[in-house]
Amino acid sequence: MEVGERDMGRPAGRIRLAAAAVVDLARRAGAAMLETVAEVDWVDGDVVARRRHMLGAITLSAEPIPKPDRVSVDRALRRGLRECGLALLHWDDDARSLRDRLAFLHRTLGAPWPSVEDDVLMADLDGWLGPELAAAAHRADLERVDVGAALRRLLPWQAASRIDELAPERLAVPSGSRVRVDYSADPPVLAVAVQETFGWAQTPRLADGRVPVLLHLLSPARRPVAVTADLSSFWRTGWPQVRADLRGRYPKHAWPADPASVPAHRGAARNARPFRNDP
Repeated sequence: MEVGERDMGRPAGRIRLAAAAVVDLARRAGAAMLETVAEVDWVDGDVVARRRHMLGAITLSAEPIPKPDRVSVDRALRRGLRECGLALLHWDDDARSLRDRLAFLHRTLGAPWPSVEDDVLMADLDGWLGPELAAAAHRADLERVDVGAALRRLLPWQAASRIDELAPERLAVPSGSRVRVDYSADPPVLAVAVQETFGWAQTPRLADGRVPVLLHLLSPARRPVAVTADLSSFWRTGWPQVRADLRGRYPKHAWPADPASVPAHRGAARNARPFRNDP
């Protein structure tokens, strides 16, 4: 119970006198204001399902609803996604890579490759995330979703069968390694030790030959020594200077004068003795 006053022109009042009232007294005094409200909503970062016993705007008590109705839970989860965004889902490396590959193909080839921008995905939750939403009850359920598998629902079957051909997750390089392509960059980047590209005369291309990868050629210390989308030109014009620098820094490694014509290797010069002492 309280007694307060509010001065004219002031939006808020000041309580001058108050006394505690037990719940039973409050219930009897405000019987006309009592109501019970079932609430299923997104509250403080998760789905909350509770039954609140109210006296006007005051919550007298609350208890969880053990089995809230599916429609209300679904509505709460969607509200959570709107508030928190798609970061509410767990994007592992494979899911992020797939999303970047799809974005690259949409940007380069257009339809039928779908846009995977946040606003587009949020507008079509049923189209790609519907089964997972229908099975989820809490935030933890969304965090366990296989996002990569969900994204693949956006692909027509004809497109799904070609994604690894048009935008492979990894490219085989002449050394035999399979190196992951970074599709988050535009154009996509392949970061690889320069010795592993010996024997490549041309830059590999993606999307049916439309886009050359941007090669980040790395030293034995995994630092970039050159960046090129035209490997043939680089071997002719840029390599001599880069080679001179690498021979000084890494004398135990083989640095051939014509890298396009020799076999690739991993490791130091002992793996490539036939051209170790090229002038």
